[in-house]
Amino acid sequence: MRMPLCVVLTAALCLGTVPGLVLAAEVPATEPPAAADAVAAKDPVFTQAQLDQMLAPIALYPDALLAQVLMAATYPGQVSEAVTWSKANPKASGDDAVRQVAKQPWDPSVQALVAFPQVLATLGQDPAWVQRLGDAFLAQPDDVMAGVQRLRHQAQAAGNLQSNQYQNVTVQAAPAPAASTQVPVASSPPSTIIIQPADPQVVYVPSYNPTTAYGTWAYPASPPAYYPPPPLYYAGSALVAGLAFGTGVAIVSSLWGNCDWGHNDIDIDVNRYNNLNVSNRISNNQNKWRHNTVNREGVPYRDARSRQQYGRQLDGATQRTAFRGDDAQRAQARDKARASMDRAGIERPATNNRQARQQVREAQAGNAGGQRVQPLGDNARAADRRQELRSTQARHGEGQARQLAHNRAAGTAGRARNNAFDGVRAPSRTSAQASRGHVSQAFAQRPNASRAAGHAISRPSAPARRGAGGRR
Repeated sequence: MRMPLCVVLTAALCLGTVPGLVLAAEVPATEPPAAADAVAAKDPVFTQAQLDQMLAPIALYPDALLAQVLMAATYPGQVSEAVTWSKANPKASGDDAVRQVAKQPWDPSVQALVAFPQVLATLGQDPAWVQRLGDAFLAQPDDVMAGVQRLRHQAQAAGNLQSNQYQNVTVQAAPAPAASTQVPVASSPPSTIIIQPADPQVVYVPSYNPTTAYGTWAYPASPPAYYPPPPLYYAGSALVAGLAFGTGVAIVSSLWGNCDWGHNDIDIDVNRYNNLNVSNRISNNQNKWRHNTVNREGVPYRDARSRQQYGRQLDGATQRTAFRGDDAQRAQARDKARASMDRAGIERPATNNRQARQQVREAQAGNAGGQRVQPLGDNARAADRRQELRSTQARHGEGQARQLAHNRAAGTAGRARNNAFDGVRAPSRTSAQASRGHVSQAFAQRPNASRAAGHAISRPSAPARRGAGGRR
């Protein structure tokens, strides 16, 4: 008994015995291509050695002050302006200094730094370092926060980080790492070191030499920079465990940020922030810091991922009109301007390259022989306006010609129009005039130059000879 062909094929497919045929379930699914940002994240902008090098001068700051520095560093141009202001006002500090710059167009994180003039004095010594620090925090926040903890553990192991009358140093179990698309440069330490002021309302900014505060430096090829403290704020300071603490800064609301080591970002104390920024208040749900691209003020971002994230680009071709600021109001203004040009007989400017080339050809033809080239399209009014403009120019040209003839007849053609640019378009004429002037000057210096110039020459009268038959 013969079985139908369809039944045989069905059985063969189920058993997988038909050569050359592969079941759909056996075809491996193709993996989707990796996103551009994920590929970019695999290549860190800064290495671990570079991060430790740039973080070393500030890693031992109190957490709240460190958070303010990291936020402000993302606006390097405004930090430079704050440094200049602080130098001009060296005695301004604390909350009062922040209120004095409330009207400055700076980011609130930059305004908060004027409460600590010694910090701005340190940041002002190397603006390039400030910009790299901000770029690192934008591109690799996880790695930056892990680098701070790594350096703090090194300083603690070297005996240079401990609690005292100026600060409290506590060690907590490290929280679970935050979910991130970035690949950390190195794993975080097993515990978290937190630094807080001993008095919440008085902050002592530590000053130290990174080459000694962290013990033996792990990267001899990339030693950390040392920015000496300003003597004005550290004169007579006490040295405690390798750290110098100078004049304390009394604050109430200036430090409104703090490091969130569990998520590797910065928390905002909304109450403190609003107490100081009365004209720029925020709501309770805005307790996480976000970078404001407007306050970047055109400073370019270092990596492609940051440029894509913070570049303020509008997506899609449909947004081009909005990007150019082309709206109904601007269109109405253009229509009014065109109507005014029509009433005044002024030729409209070209709106595309084709019209521009046509207008150039018409102008060249008109200057060459007065020939008229037919304009594009059937806009008769535009053609009439161009013809009227050429007629006006022709009438003005005739008037100028008559005036020039009158000046020449009066002998004042050269003095009638004292133009410093006269002859610029005719180099041969300028050269001829210069040569004629040199020849005239040389000829005037000759003894008989006065005769050639047409002046009267006085000669002594010769005595009359007797008998010469002259008149009497």
